Amino acid sequence: MIEFSTEQTLPFFSAYATVLSGWALTEQGHPEEGIARMHRGLAEYTATESGSYVPFLLALLAEGYQRCGKFEEGLKVLNDAFDAVGRSGEDMWKSELQRNRGMCLLSISPDNAPEAETDFRQAIEVAKRQNVRSLELRAAVSLARLWRNQGKTAEARELLAPVYGWFTEGFDTADLKDAKALLVDLS
Repeated sequence: MIEFSTEQTLPFFSAYATVLSGWALTEQGHPEEGIARMHRGLAEYTATESGSYVPFLLALLAEGYQRCGKFEEGLKVLNDAFDAVGRSGEDMWKSELQRNRGMCLLSISPDNAPEAETDFRQAIEVAKRQNVRSLELRAAVSLARLWRNQGKTAEARELLAPVYGWFTEGFDTADLKDAKALLVDLS
């Protein structure tokens, strides 16, 4: 996509693809290189003056920071993403932003558990309202894991089991495998 959009002089798509390729690098174990590429892509994207997808792209950058243990930086990027949601009204990725903020807060300090729980609950509610089951599952896994760590295993299972039970396919995906493993652990 980068090559084609550069050839065709499509800076919007080139910048978008640069961010995605940076995210892919972080997922492949090269977070520093991936973060640098995502920053470059975001700068190019901003230069196109497009406001679309900014929260999504910032969420990917925040994940990159989380992957390399830079949770404070991830939290700052997530706050920027929430600001972008406020400006644009584009909230299709808001559930994942809430979940990621909760994950960052917990990684910074276990004392942030109440605030993280609020983020996870809000992420679940947003995903339900938008009828996005995959993001609801991710948020439910995060909250169930928090509750398990707090000794609330029955509550965790009661939350996660019905969300997992909604799915009828895709059981080989990472999110459903993760949910199933957590349910087994909660048994």
